[in-house]
Amino acid sequence: MTRRALGGRPVRAARPARPVRPARSGGQAARTPFVLLVVALLAGGLISLLLLNSALNEGSFQLSKLKKETTALTDEEQALQRDVDGYSAPDALQRRAQELGLVPGGSPVFIGADGKVAGTAAEAEPPPAPTPTPTAAAQAPAPGQQTPPPASAGAPSPNPGGSSPAPQPAPGR
Repeated sequence: MTRRALGGRPVRAARPARPVRPARSGGQAARTPFVLLVVALLAGGLISLLLLNSALNEGSFQLSKLKKETTALTDEEQALQRDVDGYSAPDALQRRAQELGLVPGGSPVFIGADGKVAGTAAEAEPPPAPTPTPTAAAQAPAPGQQTPPPASAGAPSPNPGGSSPAPQPAPGR
């Protein structure tokens, strides 16, 4: 049974009013530390990731620098090895020994374990000086003369026999 109001509408019985609760600030206050904790963890993770990435990049740069240094040192080692090979070649050793005034040794003498001497000692004598070849003497200008112009491709060869001089072997292995 509903009661009708003057306008013909049914009127409902009024419900008892609920007590109005004040807004809880405790729920908001409980969320704040959790949100701050999550933000702090994310920030710490990002910072540690940035530091790790920087350390890896630094290692990469150092590795690149060391590779360049290794390449330079390898090139230097190879150049020094070429120099050593050039100086230790037999013809280079002989030429340097002659420049220093050394002469080839004479016949060797051996002393046995029992004290006997095998062989006879002889004094080393310098080898005879090499005589200049006639073509080299003819090509060398006399003192006070100018050097002749280089031979052109169509000019006859100054060498007897028409052959070109043998190329000099490069020092090394």
